[in-house]
Amino acid sequence: MKLIVAYIQPHRLNAVKQALFEKEIVKMSVTTALGCGQQMGYHETYRGADIEVNLLKKVRVEIGVTEPYLQTAIDAIVQGARTGKIGDGKIFVMDMVDCIRIRTGETGEEAIG
Repeated sequence: MKLIVAYIQPHRLNAVKQALFEKEIVKMSVTTALGCGQQMGYHETYRGADIEVNLLKKVRVEIGVTEPYLQTAIDAIVQGARTGKIGDGKIFVMDMVDCIRIRTGETGEEAIG
């Protein structure tokens, strides 16, 4: 079992969800995040004051998958999120020790569903 954590541009979320749904991956968590990478932010002027904005809006998508779905999910995220410009995001893949479905008490791969 693996946990996929992807940071993507907010405006690419619908494309990522659609790509995942087409691959029959429908269970995910989505949260709003702030971060910066190679973009290193930008400067703007607000009421005459120069402001450095170095934490940009991102979306964090978390998906728990079994091994057969891992590469499929990664490919779908890349397909939906890629624009070819700096700031497209990052995908992290981590080992998941266990998963428990609270409602039924199922554990492991059965809980991921």
